[in-house]
Amino acid sequence: MPLQLILASVMVIVIVLTHLIGLAVLTRVLRSHSRLLRKVRIMPMTVLLAATVGIVGIHTVEIWTYAALYRGLGAFGSFEEALYYSTVTYASIGYGDVLMPRDWRILGAIEGAVGIIMLGWSTAYLVSLLTQMKLLSHDWLSGERPTEEFSFIPGGGRSGTSRDHNSQCQPHHGDLDGSP
Repeated sequence: MPLQLILASVMVIVIVLTHLIGLAVLTRVLRSHSRLLRKVRIMPMTVLLAATVGIVGIHTVEIWTYAALYRGLGAFGSFEEALYYSTVTYASIGYGDVLMPRDWRILGAIEGAVGIIMLGWSTAYLVSLLTQMKLLSHDWLSGERPTEEFSFIPGGGRSGTSRDHNSQCQPHHGDLDGSP
């Protein structure tokens, strides 16, 4: 059991760092491309799509990391089986058709808890993105154009056409707490 707890603790650190670095890279990519996409009318949806694909990629790396550990420990006979188990555990689906061997079940249980936390973190990231872009306040199915031009710099707030170029490229922390 001590080996399971040590491995689980190391994996928690690895997965949290993977997620943190992944979101930082994703934010940097979205920030660098937002200036290029600003004139594109579908820019809000493009940013949202890119962010979602990026987040799915981050979770994929995390799930595969757990699967590689399970396969390396010999907990499963094939990588496919380890990957399947890791996926349903990370997402807390838990079908129960593939079970972790008794010697490693605490490690599997901790993956479930870590997965829920990482999925929650990603959800918070996407909600923050939607809020900063004011995408939640527009009825996208109405066919009407939004009254405001959307432009987003992830991690730095919104920028509109009224700001100069330098303020659009720099973080504007007032948008994050509601102040001007």
